[in-house]
Amino acid sequence: MLSVWRIYKYLKYYPWNIALNLLFNTMAVVFNMFTFVTIAPFIELLFGSNQPPSELPAFSLNQQILSCYLTYYLSQAEAAYGLFPCLAAVCGGYLAFSFLSNSCRYAAQFVISPMRNGITMRLRNDIYHRITILPVSFFSAQRKGDIISRMSNDIADIEWGVLTSVISLGKDPVNIIVFSAVLIFISPKLFLYFLVVMPVAVWLIGLIGKRLRSDAAEGQNSLGHLFALLEESLGGIRTIFSFNRQSSHVERFARANAQYASNMIKVARRRELSGPLSEVLLTVGLVFILVLGGIEVLNGHLLSSVFILFIILFARLVPPVQSIVRVYNNLQKANAAAERVYEIIDADEQILEVPNAISLSSFDYQIEYRDVSFSYGEMPVLHHIQLTIPKGRTLAVVGASGSGKTTLVDLLPRFFDATSGQILIDGKHITQLNINSLRRQIGLVSQHCVLFNDTVANNIAFGCSDYSLDQVIQAAKAAHAHEFIMQLDQGYNTLIGDRGLNLSGGQRQRISIARAILKNSPILILDEATSALDTESELAVQQALEWLMRGRTCIIIAHRLSTIVHAHEIVVLDQGTIVERGTHDQLYAQGGLYRHLVDLQNVG
Repeated sequence: MLSVWRIYKYLKYYPWNIALNLLFNTMAVVFNMFTFVTIAPFIELLFGSNQPPSELPAFSLNQQILSCYLTYYLSQAEAAYGLFPCLAAVCGGYLAFSFLSNSCRYAAQFVISPMRNGITMRLRNDIYHRITILPVSFFSAQRKGDIISRMSNDIADIEWGVLTSVISLGKDPVNIIVFSAVLIFISPKLFLYFLVVMPVAVWLIGLIGKRLRSDAAEGQNSLGHLFALLEESLGGIRTIFSFNRQSSHVERFARANAQYASNMIKVARRRELSGPLSEVLLTVGLVFILVLGGIEVLNGHLLSSVFILFIILFARLVPPVQSIVRVYNNLQKANAAAERVYEIIDADEQILEVPNAISLSSFDYQIEYRDVSFSYGEMPVLHHIQLTIPKGRTLAVVGASGSGKTTLVDLLPRFFDATSGQILIDGKHITQLNINSLRRQIGLVSQHCVLFNDTVANNIAFGCSDYSLDQVIQAAKAAHAHEFIMQLDQGYNTLIGDRGLNLSGGQRQRISIARAILKNSPILILDEATSALDTESELAVQQALEWLMRGRTCIIIAHRLSTIVHAHEIVVLDQGTIVERGTHDQLYAQGGLYRHLVDLQNVG
């Protein structure tokens, strides 16, 4: 259970909570013990099973001596005040100790609550932080629904298993130790009889826990698959409707849901088996004690009141033992959840920042791709790219789908790192630069613009930590977005819905451009920024892009070649290799691949 133990590292943030919890739990157990200790001597006195001594023996920590002392003082009180006042006093003491015990139990839960919720908060923060620094390739291999499942259900299992165990282990072992010590003090022989059945109980419970862990892992994986199906369906609901595939998706989800339910039934059955099994085994131990203890009483080796107290205390020992069993099984389930969570936290951070990385405060000269190659695993994508982009110039990258265009520009902000070769900005290798400072110099407008379920103003200002509404409005005007924004219900304070779906494609793209304008980065990447738009929207967006590109170093990926005819240089990629380069007129005159692409689009 190595993954579970790693969760306990968060306990270092809550030393006082843990210390106070242990203190209050110990006090609760001690006060609870006194509630029973006060009863036994009174039973002896009430039923006359043990006559009080005529004089007190020398004091020692011995069960019989202590019983004599309590019986003696109770008999003195009975003689002075009567039996019923003594009964009232004993009942009052019982109630007082019970109140103190339960008050301490509540105090123990009160001080531990910040730890329980704080650890899950820190764990979620660590996962989310890890998600924000992992390379794009990690998410290409993962399903978003499964990641969401790990952030929600797996952490809930960890909280229920690991953190509940922290609370239980701060209370139940104290109960077991204190009650066991008193039982040993009362009758070591009877307690030894109970220990005979313990090895069998531990072995059977461990066997159940081992199976529970494997079943829980299957259940959590199937739940992740279920969430992934839900996320895919929500993202593609229009496509499902348009192709009338509702029934097939319902059946697909139902099969996955049935698999998850089947796995969780196994988990529930094995988890619930441990409680009755442990109780049966403890009952077997109790039967041994009743038989053997009864023989001890009949032979005069043990007082009946002491035997009754032993049975009462032994019954109080059963719940904490059962709780420890439940904790063990919950930890097995939590370990499977922790393994899934740590798959994210331990994922290889391929985009690493060197110690003492250089901060890139400005872009002054040029970008250079020097013999750059890149592969996705064993699949080569780019081959020996040589490019130089002076400041203020526009480079267009064209080619067929899958030729490596997007990968080429993704290497610049270090969404991926080149397999070989170097990319330099002003002569500095980008792997030597502080990643945040590098990305501050780069603005990105892509075909699939990402907007958030927030206001228009906050979406435009997404890349800026300090901004004013006037700056947002000026950026929107430059992006030809101000007019339609003012027609929205609440203008710049309008919520645009999940992924901005309350807006049209052209409106979303212009907000994305306004965001890049407000960020005001000297390097601009345009990744097919107009390819998904209709003619009218493309015209408005193209005007906004022309304003955005002024004075900036631009790298444009375009399928619509009419948008890049005025680029300073055009490079043509074919299967990851630059096969042509030059201006529009030069490449068209060569009659190669570029001209073929232009003619296909009827661009003169």
